Amino acid sequence: MNSALTRRPVVAWALYDWANSAFATTVMAGFFPIFFKQYWSVDVEATVSTFRLGLANGAGSFLIALLAPLLGAMADRGGARLRMLAFFTLVGAAMTAGLYWVQQGDWVAAALVYAAAGIGFAGGVTFNDSLLVDVADAGEYDFVSSYGYSLGYAGGGLMLLLNVAMVSSPGSFGLTGAAEAVRLSYPMVGGWWLLFSIPTLMWVREQKPARPLPIASAAREGWRELRATIGAVRQLRPLVWFLLAYWMYIDGVNTIIKMAVDFGLSLGFPQQSLIVALLVTQFVAFPAALAFGWLGGRIGARNGIFIAITIYSVGTVAAYWMNSIGDFYLLAVVIGLVQGGIQSLSRSYFASLVPPGKQGEFFGFYNMMGKFAAVLGPLLVGVTALLTGSPRAGILSVIVLFAGGAALLWKSRSES
Repeated sequence: MNSALTRRPVVAWALYDWANSAFATTVMAGFFPIFFKQYWSVDVEATVSTFRLGLANGAGSFLIALLAPLLGAMADRGGARLRMLAFFTLVGAAMTAGLYWVQQGDWVAAALVYAAAGIGFAGGVTFNDSLLVDVADAGEYDFVSSYGYSLGYAGGGLMLLLNVAMVSSPGSFGLTGAAEAVRLSYPMVGGWWLLFSIPTLMWVREQKPARPLPIASAAREGWRELRATIGAVRQLRPLVWFLLAYWMYIDGVNTIIKMAVDFGLSLGFPQQSLIVALLVTQFVAFPAALAFGWLGGRIGARNGIFIAITIYSVGTVAAYWMNSIGDFYLLAVVIGLVQGGIQSLSRSYFASLVPPGKQGEFFGFYNMMGKFAAVLGPLLVGVTALLTGSPRAGILSVIVLFAGGAALLWKSRSES
């Protein structure tokens, strides 16, 4: 099993997680929520900026969620999953770098550019996920998927560590202040993303159809096959129940990732301490993701997911009663223990359910559910906080998503 991790295609595939996780950590979970609240939404009440952040997180996710299955079907028929990966990577990296030029107070421009970057991120994830079955054998899915997430947490954590050092001591880097350091982090992330995507594009080889189609024909054939797949879902009941379960529980996971820093700011915790907590999560998640890969191989990926959902649920309830930055650090450790595990085991378990030759299309469905989840979760937190006037009530609302996901995952067990 471990020998798989030395194969060049596996390493190259996993490096894409290393590459794009800089966006997930420095931008999505770290600096963007803080900068959006304090720089692009300056002098606005906390609940209003939280609502705006929910909109920014949801907009791009909604668009890519609608398109992902069709794009995947087209890529399958045209043998173009690597080309689609390259396209979305370029879009995501360029838009991330573009945040550098958004002026203070212009929250609309910041939201639009960030949404475009999120589309690139989501599209890249979709097609890289679909390549798991091209670089690993079925018995290797759990561990190879966990290997990718583990490298992702390490790479994203290293970039965030550098960016935090720049913000903490801008003079040491020849910068005029913390705001310039944050702005500069965006093109740095874009460059990191592009650089470490090169091995994936060079060394991963997708399994192409016997007769790849031109783009126009692939679009027509992809649309036809997508409609046929939707019409045949009754024959794939375990997969469908899992997708519904994934939609619910990964919504909770994505919401915690995207809104945790905003929640801490709303409680009055120092932003520097919140970024440190985010770093703690990253570096705890690095070995924990590998451990979950091992666990999935011993007790099954689905049982590992149940364990992670339970821990997330307990952590969400604990967050409601949080009173100190020490509590926030403790919760960061707990989340780090399961965050990579639930993501990696979900990816590997779904890969085991995908019919041969339909990787792009079905991982399009998989990531569609994840992106629709990214629409619902942040909006749920934002609207709940706005209506109740309580950020604590907003974060507690996430428990509904974990409970629903667990129930549907149990249903998928009964349909297997």
